[in-house]
Amino acid sequence: MHVDVLVAEIGSTTTLVNAFQNIDGQDPVLWGQGQAPTSVLEGDVRVGLRGAIGDLCRKKGVESLEYRDMLATSSAAGGLKMTVHGLVYDMTVRAAREAALGAGAIIHMVSAGKLRRTDLEKIREIQPNLIMLAGGVDHGERDTALDNAEALCSLGLSIPVIYGGNIDNQDEIRLIFRDSTMPLYMVENVYPRIDDLNVEPARRVIQAAFEDHIIQAPGMEHVRDMVGGPIIPTPGAVMECAKLLHGAIGDLMVLDVGGATTDLHSVTAGSEEISRISISPEPFAKRTVEGDLGVYVNMHNLVDLIGQDKLASELGFPPEEAMATYKFIPKTEKELQFVERLTLEAVLQATERHAGHIRYIYGPSGRSTLAEGKDLTQVKYIIGTGGALTRLPHRVEMMEAIAKHNETGLFLFPPETAAILVDNDYIMASLGVLSKQYPDAALKLLQKSLHIFP
Repeated sequence: MHVDVLVAEIGSTTTLVNAFQNIDGQDPVLWGQGQAPTSVLEGDVRVGLRGAIGDLCRKKGVESLEYRDMLATSSAAGGLKMTVHGLVYDMTVRAAREAALGAGAIIHMVSAGKLRRTDLEKIREIQPNLIMLAGGVDHGERDTALDNAEALCSLGLSIPVIYGGNIDNQDEIRLIFRDSTMPLYMVENVYPRIDDLNVEPARRVIQAAFEDHIIQAPGMEHVRDMVGGPIIPTPGAVMECAKLLHGAIGDLMVLDVGGATTDLHSVTAGSEEISRISISPEPFAKRTVEGDLGVYVNMHNLVDLIGQDKLASELGFPPEEAMATYKFIPKTEKELQFVERLTLEAVLQATERHAGHIRYIYGPSGRSTLAEGKDLTQVKYIIGTGGALTRLPHRVEMMEAIAKHNETGLFLFPPETAAILVDNDYIMASLGVLSKQYPDAALKLLQKSLHIFP
């Protein structure tokens, strides 16, 4: 059997493949899906990839599969690990962090100011896939970024470094890294002027650097030989998909509740009214990842957030009864009830952490109203993807609960009028990487999965 495009999602635990047909026509279709356990522990992720393709063939009743193009996303072996280092935490460090998260990275360390010996030792222990170095607005402070560049070079590592700081430092930075074992990528300043975030150029370079050095999981270097198009971090692919959809339907947010983390992506400029009272800039496309809000790996954290007694009262049975048998996918009625309640808590907590809020400041002239954080009040669509929010029976009700969770009215949450959409085919990550080469087909396939038709 021959298909047009095969997209592989190589995750930490599961490898998925999605096969697409008629990709150049007016009616592209999802031909089939297959999955298998990711084979990092076997020493070669290609084993899991072949298993997923085999599963697809069995489901479709074909002996073998050929494809014109193969694309991939990856979060195997912990995904894209990054450390971020800047000058002032609320300015250049924050801008660099936003760029890294939006590109699909998992941030393992953030530092402001000059790197100390303890910071360098921590970087050595983390062994990140990429290091982001920033610092100083354009034509502003120079020394901190230069000192940090020298310090990073002293580590003698071969980890790629992305420099996105003061443009006046670029020539000096090139000289510092010229004889280093650390590959250097230059990008526009992520914080070129006060209150000006410039994160999109850095995001593109981060994804390019990730693909150039895609060796963080055994066998990934061989997958690069198989893939004819880009390989990007899976969360970054979801962000690409969200931005593509924004161009078609307007302001939106995407929730992805997983076994280990909950990711939230929002693509919105917010309202003019809130922007006038905001105390700091926010990126147009923002991602947050909550490492303690997973419905399997981190279920104990969610149980603690809800409260044992409260959870038992809501469920009608002790949560331990479900926790004793729950193995990632709920199979019994009690497990299903338990997982749905954890998913609801993850949705509410992740939205609360992602969204901005109103603050009241009292001074000599009376009360002033300020806004801090991401404004979601103009969001028209709340979209659910990932296993929990595409497969659980009450997934729509969980997302509808977001607007009702704003009892104080101080959170900059989406309004109750926001429509709820579900990625029914569970393909947003695949379509994000597909959009790099086939944007029109990716948008049509996404509209089908969400049941939105032009």
